Amino acid sequence: MAARKPPRALRPLDAALARLAEFAAKGMPPGRMAREVDAIVAGWLSDTSPDDRTEVRERLGELRDELAAGVDEAEEQLADIDRSEPAAARHAGLVHAALVASRDAVERALAALEETAPAAV
Repeated sequence: MAARKPPRALRPLDAALARLAEFAAKGMPPGRMAREVDAIVAGWLSDTSPDDRTEVRERLGELRDELAAGVDEAEEQLADIDRSEPAAARHAGLVHAALVASRDAVERALAALEETAPAAV
């Protein structure tokens, strides 16, 4: 029997996006989504030295861009929901709010990271 190759590890950004998408699809409250972003960022920061946060900044920028696109898509879906289906409208609203909270948490993390960045000499 041939040995199976272990699954290829996801890039940290892809893993974060997958986790946030899973939570948003479940209708997690916005505050919970923001805390999840904070936990993801804290994990990324713990894996890098304080003097070299460039990679974390780049990941956060990409994460922000992906979440912004998700917010736009969720807004379109929310606008297209048949209001005669209140459960679908409620779920779409929850997903939208979760994505907005996630995007905003990433923007706060990016701003905080910029404030603590060592001055260029």
